Amino acid sequence: MKSAALIPARFASTRLPAKLVQDLGGKTVIQRTYLSTVATRVFDEVWVVTDHEEIANQIKALNGHVFFSQKNHESGSDRIAEALEQVDAELIVNVQGDEPFQDRKSLNDLVDSFLNEEVQIASLKTKISEDEAQNPNFVKVVTDVNDDALYFSRSPIPYNREKIRDLLYWKHVGIYGYRRAALLAYTQMKRGKLESIEMLEQLRLLENGFKIRMVETNHKTVAIDTAEDLARARVILGLKKG
Repeated sequence: MKSAALIPARFASTRLPAKLVQDLGGKTVIQRTYLSTVATRVFDEVWVVTDHEEIANQIKALNGHVFFSQKNHESGSDRIAEALEQVDAELIVNVQGDEPFQDRKSLNDLVDSFLNEEVQIASLKTKISEDEAQNPNFVKVVTDVNDDALYFSRSPIPYNREKIRDLLYWKHVGIYGYRRAALLAYTQMKRGKLESIEMLEQLRLLENGFKIRMVETNHKTVAIDTAEDLARARVILGLKKG
């Protein structure tokens, strides 16, 4: 089954303007994300899907694949779906453009989950503490006995009514894998009520009856949303070089 990683790369950003073109050790954030995804050697192809010429030019400078988005999109999944006009793959993985340190094992485990023909959509989860679960910027997920997502929330779920010690919480890691038909189906769905309340695009899938298989990872992603995140990524890059 041919696989492709598609990296949505919107130029506009709120908390850190133009974050994807910020310098990160001599290369930009989006260049680091692209190169680290290629370096995993998990995918047959890696593409950056962007709405901005500067980002496109930076990836072309690396001899990378670029799809230039012609439409406005509400989510990264909508953006990469447009690129299916040009990308010929059955398995599509949405890699976040602001996460420059991609992990081979996590991505390989995600892809391997599709060896089960019942799996149409998959994503990643990682363990977090109860204190971390209180952070609304960390999206939590609860699953059924098959590791399919029951719900995602910015609130700590499950609610610890009995004050159980060391209750296990799972943070959603926002990398998605789709079979081609499932991604195209997603683009035909209207934004749901729960998605609008929580501002979480994956709830659109659950509201429309799709299952999302959750795959455990121990990899701690570094998402760059603020100047502080960028500074931390520079430190991590320095440690890796050292």
